[in-house]
Amino acid sequence: MKPTTIPMTSALRALASAHVKHDTRCYDFTEHGGTAQAAKELGLDHHATIKTIILEDETSKPFVCLMHGDCEISTKNLARARGCKSVRTCEPAVADRHSGYHVGGTSPFGTRRRMTVYVQKTIYDLPEIYINAGHRGILVAMDPHDIDAVLPGLVVPVDVAIV
Repeated sequence: MKPTTIPMTSALRALASAHVKHDTRCYDFTEHGGTAQAAKELGLDHHATIKTIILEDETSKPFVCLMHGDCEISTKNLARARGCKSVRTCEPAVADRHSGYHVGGTSPFGTRRRMTVYVQKTIYDLPEIYINAGHRGILVAMDPHDIDAVLPGLVVPVDVAIV
């Protein structure tokens, strides 16, 4: 269901606190619709619609990866970039606990737990990105370079995309 009002999420507070210019976009969230559904409904480029994925390494230490909506993460390359043996996506309940958001509405901004954020390098090549605002059915449009302003000291650019 499409939100009729925009709740003030931790993600939106983090963007405001960092003085990041952004614009909110609402869409009808459907379970398992993902970035493809959001991009289609809002008429956005699926490649510029960024997914936020909570992962963990073999020691169960959580971290975040930002990826183009139309690409997949190479967990092998991500583990190599992280300097660990293996990584895997967290189960939804575990991801919710680490981030403070519900899967489908996870934002890298304003997470409950401070986590390193691995950003697919090519995201920075886009003029504008659309990323979850911390609530299902709400994206923010923003300059990708502002990710670093909202998450100072946490961002690690990587190349782990599989098209």
